[in-house]
Amino acid sequence: MAFIRDLADVGRTDLASAGGKGANLGELVRAGFPVPPGFIVETAAYEAFVAANGFGPRILAAADLPSDAPPQAYEEASASIRTLFTGGTVPADIAAELAEALSRLGADSAVAVRSSATAEDLPGASFAGQQETYLNVRGQREVAAAVVNCWSSLWTPRAMAYRARERIAPSDVRLAVVVQGMVDADASGVLFTANPADGRRDRLAISAAWGLGEAVVGGTVGTDELIVDAGSRRVLSRQAGGQQARTVPAGSGVRSEELPEALLGKPVLDDAAAAGLADLGTRIAGLFGAPQDIEWSLADGKPWILQARPITALPEPGAAPPTDWGVPYPGGMYFRASIVEQMPDPLTPLFADMVDGSVTRSLGALMDRVMGRQLLNDGDVRFPTVNGYAYYYYRNSAMLRMTARTLPAMLKLARGGANMGLKGWHEYGHPRYVATVRDWAGKRPEELDGGELLDGVGTLLDAGTEYYTAVQSVIPAAASSEMAFTAFYNKLVRRDGDPPASVFLLGFDSAPIRAEKSLYDLAEWSRRQPGLAEALLAVPVSELARALAGGTAPAGIAADLWDSWQERFAGHLDRFGHAVYNLDFAVPVPADDPAPHLETVRFYLGGRGQDPHRRQQLSAARRDELTAAALARLGLARRRGFLKLLRWAQAAAPVREDALADVGLAWPLLRRMLRELGRRLAASGVIAEPEDIFWLRHGELRAAVDFGLADAADRGGAAITGAAVPVRAGAVEQRRMLWRARRRATAPQMLPQRPWMNRLFGSMMPAGAQDQQGETIRGIGASPGQVTAAANVLGGPEDFGRMRAGDVLVARMTTPAWTSLFAMASAVVTDVGGPLSHSSIVAREYGIPAVLATGVATQQLAVGDLVRVDGDAGTVAVVKHAGG
Repeated sequence: MAFIRDLADVGRTDLASAGGKGANLGELVRAGFPVPPGFIVETAAYEAFVAANGFGPRILAAADLPSDAPPQAYEEASASIRTLFTGGTVPADIAAELAEALSRLGADSAVAVRSSATAEDLPGASFAGQQETYLNVRGQREVAAAVVNCWSSLWTPRAMAYRARERIAPSDVRLAVVVQGMVDADASGVLFTANPADGRRDRLAISAAWGLGEAVVGGTVGTDELIVDAGSRRVLSRQAGGQQARTVPAGSGVRSEELPEALLGKPVLDDAAAAGLADLGTRIAGLFGAPQDIEWSLADGKPWILQARPITALPEPGAAPPTDWGVPYPGGMYFRASIVEQMPDPLTPLFADMVDGSVTRSLGALMDRVMGRQLLNDGDVRFPTVNGYAYYYYRNSAMLRMTARTLPAMLKLARGGANMGLKGWHEYGHPRYVATVRDWAGKRPEELDGGELLDGVGTLLDAGTEYYTAVQSVIPAAASSEMAFTAFYNKLVRRDGDPPASVFLLGFDSAPIRAEKSLYDLAEWSRRQPGLAEALLAVPVSELARALAGGTAPAGIAADLWDSWQERFAGHLDRFGHAVYNLDFAVPVPADDPAPHLETVRFYLGGRGQDPHRRQQLSAARRDELTAAALARLGLARRRGFLKLLRWAQAAAPVREDALADVGLAWPLLRRMLRELGRRLAASGVIAEPEDIFWLRHGELRAAVDFGLADAADRGGAAITGAAVPVRAGAVEQRRMLWRARRRATAPQMLPQRPWMNRLFGSMMPAGAQDQQGETIRGIGASPGQVTAAANVLGGPEDFGRMRAGDVLVARMTTPAWTSLFAMASAVVTDVGGPLSHSSIVAREYGIPAVLATGVATQQLAVGDLVRVDGDAGTVAVVKHAGG
């Protein structure tokens, strides 16, 4: 036959002719799984139908829509295309083959007719529910009509929009149709071979209902929900659905009827049936090598598999989020502030172990310099984790002693004593940090033994935390200068209609602004090279990143031109690639993963965003104009005060950003050393992958180093017994699961959770109230203006590729490494921050609204929510929920 093949004759290699659903079902039949008999009307039949009726050019013309086209455009295009199919005629040779194939199933037998698109049921995109299914169809004429309707459903508005988002061209899709004998199902449902709620691969989730499965897939009936252990096939939990109706065959179609009284409240699946389905599901997942979303039916106790597709939106495995926030050390207070703002997520085990002692030592040294020796005893100050989240811990008695010496310490800070403040950072903190990094950068990690590598990591981490203590004195100095100028300006200078004080502090250079200009300049240089901009836009970011790592030019870019471009981009990373997204050294920096910076270059290449040089010039010109106007109307005394405070604030503000931008100066080298250790441990069999090193405890890593397992790169990979190194099999994955669960929690700003602590210290914390409810979230208005746009909630650099021009950037916090996204954002919303934080400063430079310190934005907002950000009022209101 030219257009129809039996299911048993197709497999996973026949995607182009059988579509995703058909290819998967054929593979299941070949492997011996219980699949109802049937056949495939191949994509060649779709093409012949379209060609015979002359639809091709009209389909492509109507479907030529951009990915951001409004829903109305997709609806209109869909209606015009589907009208064509309704009036089309099935060619005679296709009709004849269809009649013959139906006769083999039984001429009057009921069949199910299901769409099977070539861009469907794929590992990267399931397209679930995008095309149509018709059940209990009888007779040649009705089946032929159902086939045409399936072909037509390739062009539903939701299918067209889905493909546009996935960047699948209309000319690249075809549709096959699966025709199978109907299963007279007593019960049906869906089986996930991994738990979609928490991503656990050792748990299966089953939804089950009486009757046909169409109601289960469509969500029109209550379903029993079961969780089954993948190993033992034991049912771990059940939740009754309270089903009141079921879907049953009726004539040529289906209908809904009340559930018979005998089935009301009765479990759809007993333990044995659930175990049997779990066994089938596990074997099917093994066949395809990935977790599967499986539709099934039971008829007279026999299970039938109706469909299997990859689960494409499965989260990484995680446990249940924590609810108990008990503290490890009593008699003290715990705060998530200062350096903790650079650690928004739970810490990975190795970093948690190493940073505890490092921060404690650097903080103790700072207290000695600022408040005098003998102030603190052992254990007075710590840096523990609670549910993986970092906290500063201060013993109550130590807090009282420190409070008594606060005023002398503030005076010392104001005078720049103890190597603090702007002068201390310039002359001591920054040069000392740079020297330490330079010293270790002269040593090749590959030539150091395991002990030297681990010692180097500790030294560099200590240098970084010591540097941050210097930055901690820069931030209040800069903040004080801005607050003093703002207060003077608002009370003694500002008139009705005058701009806010922050305008006088814009237009200056700082590390984040220089990084932005560097990327913009690279994009402008690329535009001037014939064909380069177009080639860079055509190559996916992932491919560009691989080409940078491998040194070979991507397809479409000449080798010499690529070398020049790569050299310029490498220069950018040399200057700015150390900026951290998160202080946890398990998180890559741009020097390791340049994808976010590549996205920004492509953003500028696409003709979007502002010229940062021009924006800075305009800001500086307006600042100078406003300054001259203010001075012209002030008397001598106020003029002197205004100028003195203004110059102080203007000198301090950029230094704060420069200081923060260099916190991660040691991180690229530190990460290279850890990856070298990880490579050696993986070769020795201690861990599975080099990246697993971040999930070891420090004691485990030290034991491996002391045992000599990380000394040589060419140890030969000898197997190591569990007694040699205390790392249990599966421990790394268990820790990852726990980390993912903890990441879904909202860590309290202070512990223990006491009302009096919130009253005393709540206003000092960087995050706002974490108990907010309702459609309006309140925070701090840090940059003026109002914007209504879609929210994009980003957890870290792994999500940066999801950022689109015009989105509202929503994050727990931002660091200078996030600045590349500000060019794309229409507004910024964070859980943590304030009017003098990095987010507010950069948002004001970009002229976009910012609402910070909301406490709950990342928990209460979802990707795609339409929100109104009011940077004047400090509110974020949900206008429309995603999908609503």
